[in-house]
Amino acid sequence: MKTGSRIVITADGSHSVYHPVFNQHYHSIFGAWQESQRVFIELGLEEAFRRFSDDLFVFEMGFGTGLNALLTAREAGQRQRPVFYTAVEAYPLPIAEAQQLNFDALLGTNYLSLLHEAPWDALTEIHSYFTLTKRQGLLQDVATGDTLPGRFHLVYYDAFAPEAQPELWTEDIFRNIAGLLRPGGLLTTYCSKGYVQRNLKAAGFTVEKHAGPARKREVLRAVIG
Repeated sequence: MKTGSRIVITADGSHSVYHPVFNQHYHSIFGAWQESQRVFIELGLEEAFRRFSDDLFVFEMGFGTGLNALLTAREAGQRQRPVFYTAVEAYPLPIAEAQQLNFDALLGTNYLSLLHEAPWDALTEIHSYFTLTKRQGLLQDVATGDTLPGRFHLVYYDAFAPEAQPELWTEDIFRNIAGLLRPGGLLTTYCSKGYVQRNLKAAGFTVEKHAGPARKREVLRAVIG
């Protein structure tokens, strides 16, 4: 889908993408890499590696630029810990645009094109410790499918902000997400608005507030019982 999106450079030198339909950036303009590293890798993936000793299953809401998947693939390879990664995306970036992103050059990786070129609805081995499945569609449809409930150790919740997509931050949505997680599973997100915290709690999560990346006072990690 052509959306008129455009690549922007954020404060830490990494790229983000501006989506004019939602009037949103895919990552923080104060540092795309720093935001993803803090919210999804440090608070999510590293904690999941500590809590769970078996192969890790990760679900991402909002594949977007592929940055979160790229960072996860890099970390899985460095730790030699197998990660099976499922991402849902309703509005995929054109591959030609994704290939212009500077994440590989910045991070010293070479996976970004592989991530974006991977076929939809198919297992793709990116490297020995990272296997990707991309699903194109709405979270509301994918998260209630028969094959996903109770499978995941960790959810990266990286939807556009509530003012752009309020339907993705409701108690009902978080109940669906809770159903995807194994006992003790984790959800991390950049959004710490009060009603988001309340909706997570109402859906059965215990909510933790943590210091955020640049210009972001708090971000959330939520744990399902």
